[in-house]
Amino acid sequence: MARIAIVGVGAIGGVVASLLYSTRKHELFLCTRTPLSELTVETPDGRICVDATKCANPSEAQPVDWVVVATKAYDVAGATQWLEKLCANGGPVAVLQNGVEHRARFAPYVPVDKIVPVIVDCAAERKSPTLLAQRGPMNLKVHDGALGSAFVNLFAGSKADATVVGDWQTVAWRKLCHNSAGVLSALVLQPNSVMHGEAMGEAALAIVRECVAVGRAVGAKLDDDVPEAVLDAYRKAAPDGVNSLFADRRAGKPMEIDARNGVIVRLGKKYDIPTPANSMAVALLEAMVNPAQGA
Repeated sequence: MARIAIVGVGAIGGVVASLLYSTRKHELFLCTRTPLSELTVETPDGRICVDATKCANPSEAQPVDWVVVATKAYDVAGATQWLEKLCANGGPVAVLQNGVEHRARFAPYVPVDKIVPVIVDCAAERKSPTLLAQRGPMNLKVHDGALGSAFVNLFAGSKADATVVGDWQTVAWRKLCHNSAGVLSALVLQPNSVMHGEAMGEAALAIVRECVAVGRAVGAKLDDDVPEAVLDAYRKAAPDGVNSLFADRRAGKPMEIDARNGVIVRLGKKYDIPTPANSMAVALLEAMVNPAQGA
């Protein structure tokens, strides 16, 4: 049995909590910004009511064996408020966030050898503050190694597909290729169906091609057909499906602009790779969030 704290109990964090709870092996702590009275997750196999200790004050946190951070990438400062108490005994921190800079975000706060980057694929949404819906399987990919294997073992007996991978960087950039195209839906506030248009499809291909070029520059192994595969995946997805960038913009919340597209622009500049499509998408979305920037 392990004592596990989940910091950030949104859609992904809540599903992770339900999967860990389903093993009946762990003691769970749900760390949230606002008090959480209960947590119920509608899974493909039925409802799970998660029995866990709930905490909304970082000063009241207790040391645990593992910390799972499932906040948005822009909320590192909020997540790290919990780490001093939770990691007092040296417990590792699994970072379940979008993007490719998991270690870089938390390196100022956690020893690098204690950071476990995790790539997540799972269709899930928050239906209310205490009710989440898991729409598809939970896939977790973590870098091969002792801590990676230990993280995977936490989910033994659950429905999660948790695996270690030898080339985590390629997996992370492949996921970023998919996520980067989602900026188009957020810009026009239209679901996946917008990708069926010819012009929007070409825009998606341009965005992903830039992501592939930058990813290769940092060492990711990305095939030439990745852009077409990403566009095909969007076109085969549920037409009314939305990504988290779209959902956050529609709800007036902060967005992971930098983690999903800004990083492509930043690293493109570093490696002298042009990224005009991503640069324009980032500029437009940031101007929409903060009109004063476009003045």
